[in-house]
Order: sequence, then structure tokens, then C-alpha cells
Amino acid sequence: MDQFATSVDYFADLIAVQNRISHGDIDRVVSHFVAAMESHKTIYCFGNGGSAALASHMACDFGKGTSDLLPPAGRCRIVSLVDNTALMTAWSNDFSYDEVFAQQLLNLVAPGDVAFAISGSGNSKNILRALEVARQSGAVCVGVTGFSGGKMKDLCDDVIVVPSDSMQIIEDVHVSLCHVIFLMLRKHIRQAKAARSQMMSAGA
Repeated sequence: MDQFATSVDYFADLIAVQNRISHGDIDRVVSHFVAAMESHKTIYCFGNGGSAALASHMACDFGKGTSDLLPPAGRCRIVSLVDNTALMTAWSNDFSYDEVFAQQLLNLVAPGDVAFAISGSGNSKNILRALEVARQSGAVCVGVTGFSGGKMKDLCDDVIVVPSDSMQIIEDVHVSLCHVIFLMLRKHIRQAKAARSQMMSAGA
């Protein structure tokens, strides 16, 4: 946490870490979002602490930020599992915080849905448990993590690992990754709309 003596050091490391991100991994994660959207499946996002805030941010961006490009019946179905305070505290108090996302998924998740996990360490027990439930339910498991991926990496179909041991750098890059995925999804929607328009024009 205290390895950065100056702001110059911090931003230099942030740039270096960003340059080591696998763009192939990003493309694969985006493809799962595209498939879910086109099949009218639901994306569930979740995390702890700063990652919980990002799950809320992500649900806002994806749910509202693509709506201008899509008809009501085809809008992106995305749910943040961190926003129902009453439900989260009930599961935590009466059962276990390790189950706070898993138990929500048991009520909701269906085959073909996407479970999107956000975890700096990749080792949070409630994240791992949620991914286990999602996999058992036939959902696609993807996410973003840091360090070397943690245990979460083995539970995901595709995952983007931020190669850093600084939680602050990891969280900064996670925000950027979610924005990139969002913008790439918007680009796909625009291209699909343009292709449909061309086909209709050619048919006419």
C-alpha cells in the first residue's frame, strides 16, 4: 500500500500495469456480454467494498447507458447483487456473509446467464461461493481480478487479471476495464443495428 513515494510513481505504475493487460481476455469477456444480451439473458455483477461500488456503477452504465440504442424488449438485462441492503444483511446475519451473493443467485440465475465477479484478490469466499452456484446453475462465469488471479481464476470461463499487487492500482484498472467493456458493447450494438438496416434496405 505504501510503495508509492510520489504521484509520479503511482501513475507510472498504473500505466505500466495497464499496458500488460491481455486484450484477448477483454475480447472474450465482451463476447459473453454480447451473447447474453442477444439471447435476452441476465448479467449479475457483484463484489465487496470498492468492488461492490463498481458493481453498482457497472449496472448503471450497462442498464441505462445502452438503452438509447435498443428497443425496450431488447435492452441489456443487468442486475447488481450488492444494492439490496435489507436482503444482504438478512443473509449475512441469519446465515453467513459467505453466502450473501450465492443465495441471491439461487433465487435468480438461469442457464446462459452471466455471473460477473469483481474481486481484487480473487479469493473472497463469498465471490468464490457465488461463482460455484452460478456454474452449477449453467451460467457463464467471468470477471476481473488482480494479483495472480487467486482461486477465482479457476472458477471463471474467462477472467481479466490485472497484474499488480497494489489494490489501489487494481481497482483503478477495474474501473477502466468495466468502461471499456461497456463501450465495446455499445459499439457492437451500433454495428448490429447498421447491419440490420443495410439488410432491410437491400431487401427493399
